[in-house]
Amino acid sequence: MRLFAVVLTLAACLPASGATTIPGGGSAADAAGAMPVAETRPVLDDTAAWVDSTLALLSLRQRVAQMVMFWMLGSYTSVTDSTFAEIVRWVEEEGVGGVTVSLGTPIEVASKLNYLQRRARVPLLVAADLEPALLRLEAAVFPHYLLETGGATSFPTAMAIAATGRDQDAYDVARAIAREARAVGIHVNFAPTVDVNINPNNPVIGTRSFGEDPQRVARLSALFVQGTEAGGAMATAKHFPGHGDTDVDSHVGLPVVTASAARMRVVELVPFRAAIDAGADLVMSAHIALPALGGDSTTPATLRHDVMTELLRDSLGFRGVTITDALSMEGVGKGYSIEESVVQSIRAGTDILLRPGDDVTRAINAVVAAVESGELTRERIDASVRRLLWTKARAGLASAKLIPLQTVRDVVGIRDHLELAQQVAQRAVTLVRDSARAVPIAGGAPVAIVQYMPETELKAGRAFARELAALRPGSRVVGRISPATVPSQLAAMDSALRAADAVVITAYVRRVEGEGRTSVPAHVSAWIDSVAARPRTTVVSFGNPYIIRQFPRAAAYMNAYGVSDPLEIAVARALAGTQPITGRSPVSLPGFFQLGHGLRR
Repeated sequence: MRLFAVVLTLAACLPASGATTIPGGGSAADAAGAMPVAETRPVLDDTAAWVDSTLALLSLRQRVAQMVMFWMLGSYTSVTDSTFAEIVRWVEEEGVGGVTVSLGTPIEVASKLNYLQRRARVPLLVAADLEPALLRLEAAVFPHYLLETGGATSFPTAMAIAATGRDQDAYDVARAIAREARAVGIHVNFAPTVDVNINPNNPVIGTRSFGEDPQRVARLSALFVQGTEAGGAMATAKHFPGHGDTDVDSHVGLPVVTASAARMRVVELVPFRAAIDAGADLVMSAHIALPALGGDSTTPATLRHDVMTELLRDSLGFRGVTITDALSMEGVGKGYSIEESVVQSIRAGTDILLRPGDDVTRAINAVVAAVESGELTRERIDASVRRLLWTKARAGLASAKLIPLQTVRDVVGIRDHLELAQQVAQRAVTLVRDSARAVPIAGGAPVAIVQYMPETELKAGRAFARELAALRPGSRVVGRISPATVPSQLAAMDSALRAADAVVITAYVRRVEGEGRTSVPAHVSAWIDSVAARPRTTVVSFGNPYIIRQFPRAAAYMNAYGVSDPLEIAVARALAGTQPITGRSPVSLPGFFQLGHGLRR
């Protein structure tokens, strides 16, 4: 059965959008309870004329190039750097339409984007993964000097935002992120992640999701979209049609979601409907197979017309820009060549080809050849390019494409944003278990701290230890352990821990892109479990909230839902009793905690 028959059933069961649209743009309707837009993106009165005249000047090859978005590091490079020289060639000679940027300091990112914008015949649409948990422009760490540099504001994760119980936080955080993004020249935030995380074993979504309740995820997603719009940027709802019920990382393989149409109607699609109705400008596809929806176990949703057009546009009424998840990911790359994936993505209904490998020219050649052979039509290409040009005009790029560098410091990492991040983090801290009433830590006794973290976490634990030592003088880190720590080293710490008045074990276990590592090695978790069973010991998870399964005997257990300085400081204050604990879990784990659970202190 083709999905076209299924989506008709879905459409009959979903509420009508009632949204009005602008040509090439997203839904203009606001979801119920929409907040006033404090800042707006400029749109020229003669936008249509600009779109028409710009399109008319582009050859077929240049039109195809507008549909490509390449990836670039935001770090400094000279003009003679070979990698950067190739990027400049893509912009100047190929006329590529967009760039996604990551890993750079704010000033350097803005400067680098200005450099490219000056060389672009048609302004570049710039995007970045600015999910709160994956902030790509946060402070860097120089290990040799243990020096932390400044950067963009690091906000708590989506799941942490959901744990606060204050829906306004989603709007406020999104607006602040959008303001910082626009200040450095980024127009599109690849957020919110509207996937409903109903699988505790999900190695790729996890705390990027607002949780497991479809209605709550929908409400927070809509507010995040509205906040993004208010901050002057564009939001991207991802990963369509729902990546929350997977146990395979799509960076390394193709996940198979077995959900039926009936299940998707009441779970996965609910937040997408809300995000679209709230005005999401983009929707990003998921590299997942959906065999129960008229497909097979080998074809990603990204490449299916019945998903990306019949379901997304015809049934859900989305009129904005569709974008693939990165085509360099193995979720699509293992079964298809770049030539196959770019052509089939466009045939499925895609407007932007995100990171089609490391050879942009190869991707453009493949699409041009498909048009010339009749496999794709020129009208199909023009429809996407026209949508993209409208989007660029709505981002203000028809009138101004450069960023004044002197204003970056007025917006990025300012006090108001830092205070907001700290307030949200404090509200998010969730006390899941405390059978011996160990939290907050009684008296003024110093605390013995043990920190578990993988080798990739250079900065983790520093803010927590510093803050707890300030609140409880004498508190110190007695051990740092990692996956490589051997049993004899673990045993050597026992005497110090048994003599301590209070022990806190912090576990920094978060999603590592492409690795799917969200757990602690068995020998380490067994040792932590034995220590955690003792009185006056508290385990704190900075990251994966489900990790309590590895420490089932823990007498006291707390979730912080992410790794960032604001969350570390918030946990230290909660343990010391200087701030209340009010967080409620946005997810459940049978046998351990329920949805909405959280002990108050």
